[in-house]
Amino acid sequence: MTIDQKLLDWMLDTDPALRWQVERDLADEPETVWQATRARVATEGMGAELLSHQDADGLWAGGAYFPADFDWNGDEAKVGQPWTATTWSLNTLREWGLEASVLAGTAEKLEANARWEYDDLPYWGGEVDACINGFTLANGAWLGADVDAIATWFAEHAMTEGGWNCEWVEGSTRSSFHSTLNSLKGILEWEERTGDTRLREVRHAAEEYLLRRRMLYRESTGELVAPWATHFAYPFRHVYSALNALDYLRRASLLEGTPPDERASDAIAVIRDAQQPDGTWVQERRHPGRVWFELDVPVGEPSPWLTLFALRVLRWWDAAAV
Repeated sequence: MTIDQKLLDWMLDTDPALRWQVERDLADEPETVWQATRARVATEGMGAELLSHQDADGLWAGGAYFPADFDWNGDEAKVGQPWTATTWSLNTLREWGLEASVLAGTAEKLEANARWEYDDLPYWGGEVDACINGFTLANGAWLGADVDAIATWFAEHAMTEGGWNCEWVEGSTRSSFHSTLNSLKGILEWEERTGDTRLREVRHAAEEYLLRRRMLYRESTGELVAPWATHFAYPFRHVYSALNALDYLRRASLLEGTPPDERASDAIAVIRDAQQPDGTWVQERRHPGRVWFELDVPVGEPSPWLTLFALRVLRWWDAAAV
């Protein structure tokens, strides 16, 4: 697909965390160019700002998944998940392409100092929440921590339908769109970084769970699973959307050299329909909760991040049809 140069220039005139991905995935720049931009994530802009909030003990905001000062019974608990603690900060830096060497020693510090808010469990051992374990599997693979037990956990806790549900400890036996996607993303990242393919069959079964539902619908009724499936926001956080899920499928397809699955065509149509006349995608919502700083534009404005994700998904999909 052809991308308008004005649109491309608009996306390139951004923070290094975004710019290097535009250079690689849309502008087809040589690796020397986008890798040089990627290296700047550690020293400039949003990457450097987020790194500055890491404490000497390796944590952000003093907590694993929640800030140490989070009031579980106060007003903040009614607002939404805070996004400042260690796991969310690591997720963001990893997704921005920060080299693991910049965080040398962090894995060991977290081994020594970080515990999950659930049962005070050790950080790199994971806990009972599938989404948290997906994030931790990916971050551990990135930073070189031993997360082998979490990989085993995913194989042991896949549900009959093929996916996962973070509420299985409360008795749920049905897979969840959100939990399944976050688990898949973590497993894929772990597989990419370690080369270990022992979870590939499990991962394929979970992909099939989403594809049987055409990435959008309840299998029982054929109705849209929920409005969040067709509303886009950056950062994705833990929330499922057609765009978040299709970017995962793109990565899995590129890793394995497989073509797109036609059952994702409805989700592709949702992405196409959301494109504005100027070629951009708009920030449709913002997930509430405490942040170190805002990572993208306000609701209602054209988002360079969402535009990157959407264009590279469509580019991948369209290239397979040529």
